Amino acid sequence: MADAKVIPFDDDRSRARRRPPARSGGEAAVRALPAQQPPSGAAEPAVGSGGGWERRLAGGLAFLRRRVTGEYEVDEFGYDQELTDQVLMSLLRPVYEKYFRVEVKGVENIPKDGGALVVSNHSGTLPLDGLMMQVAVHDHHPAGRHLRLLAADLVFMLPVVNELARKAGHTLACAEDAERLLRAGEIVGVMPEGFKGIGKPFSERYKLQRFGRGGFVSTALRAGVPIVPCSIVGAEEIYPMVGNAKTLARVLGLPYFPLTPTFPWLGPVGALPLPTKWTIQFGEPIPTDGYPLEAAEDPMLMFNLTDQVREQIQHTLYKLLVQRRSVFF
Repeated sequence: MADAKVIPFDDDRSRARRRPPARSGGEAAVRALPAQQPPSGAAEPAVGSGGGWERRLAGGLAFLRRRVTGEYEVDEFGYDQELTDQVLMSLLRPVYEKYFRVEVKGVENIPKDGGALVVSNHSGTLPLDGLMMQVAVHDHHPAGRHLRLLAADLVFMLPVVNELARKAGHTLACAEDAERLLRAGEIVGVMPEGFKGIGKPFSERYKLQRFGRGGFVSTALRAGVPIVPCSIVGAEEIYPMVGNAKTLARVLGLPYFPLTPTFPWLGPVGALPLPTKWTIQFGEPIPTDGYPLEAAEDPMLMFNLTDQVREQIQHTLYKLLVQRRSVFF
């Protein structure tokens, strides 16, 4: 299989949104085929006529040809936009729509262009909340933005998961990578609670853990981008963590080993998440472009902004919980 073409991240093509850039000549027509729409006023193919199936088949074959021949592009972080749009999002979408039945609010608070830092609570024992937030932005933002998540080191140490995470646009949670993405006009997602959030016991659900030292605020200040708080309700109950096998976790090199009412007692079946009903709400953006350059080095300012973001997320969580009638419906 041929290698994909790697494009420098500051190349304008890396900022393309919902559809990869077309190539010149006949290949551009093949690339554009799956996304073609009939002209205004043109008649749609009749149901059963095979027109729609023919287009999808042609698009699928063209997609496979590009994968085999290496005629696709990835940025220097490994993000493969075409694979994400056509495959990874299609695999996650049924979980998002049918299993967790996610309701999205305030997605228009994410800017339609330019960089922004989305800061969210983190929960659920396994980091499914980040993936669902990614689908929410991808499918519901009016401008078709794509969320680039910052992930922990552990994600990039796991075989298969490492490769899929990079293909989906995730990158290591470090200030340098985050700032480069933000300056390039990307939407970056961060969950400052980290393992403290997803590994907390069920008794502490929806109580935000410490947000670290405010490194995400410093990054947003240096890049001059707004901070968009995000609150996720529903993820806390998918794996109710009632215990932690710490010795086993140390042996396996994991931050924790969860014990839930179903796992590991029911084996692989017990690893299935509970089908809770989710709500993801994006709050009003907090601007940072009005601060001087040296503000990123002011610890008091970082503390105040970090506390403001944390309090806004926590307040929204409580508000959504009061409005929720049922965990599952």
